[in-house]
Amino acid sequence: MTYEPQEDSFLLLKHIKNNITSKDKVLDMGTGSGILAREASKFSKQVTAIDIDNKIIKELSEKRGNQEMRFIQSNLFSNVEDRFNVILFNPPYLPSKEIQHIDLDGGKNGTEIMERFLKNARAHLESKGKIFLLCSSLNKDIEKIFTKYNYNFRKIDETSSFFEKLFVYELK
Repeated sequence: MTYEPQEDSFLLLKHIKNNITSKDKVLDMGTGSGILAREASKFSKQVTAIDIDNKIIKELSEKRGNQEMRFIQSNLFSNVEDRFNVILFNPPYLPSKEIQHIDLDGGKNGTEIMERFLKNARAHLESKGKIFLLCSSLNKDIEKIFTKYNYNFRKIDETSSFFEKLFVYELK
């Protein structure tokens, strides 16, 4: 069963319309429910949705309808060779001692998965490409991590929930 979209997915979703053009090649990393990939496919015909869970990839591929999207099973960039203009990522970001739930647990400080992503994302990002990344106030020192991997960044949105703040960052 695919991941059920929550407020984090909807926060990132609202930035797709104004940041994706018909010329963009788009990657939805960790697609989960597929909500971000489906929205991106309204603006670009070059959308790739990736998830570590092969069952999710199979389910979303069968449900795609008329939408022209590619679906790839991959642990982050392990099965990805292409470069993209836009990468969307709503990662698992909850701090956890060990990753037991791949859709929620982000490892130590909730940033272990994000750091693995950021370390390899540049090799798959076009020179003027952008990453739209969702983070939480539970993720300590997130902006230091962006700097560690040499990304320029700006916070473009935030919202509060009952126990955390959610942020969308644009990275270049």
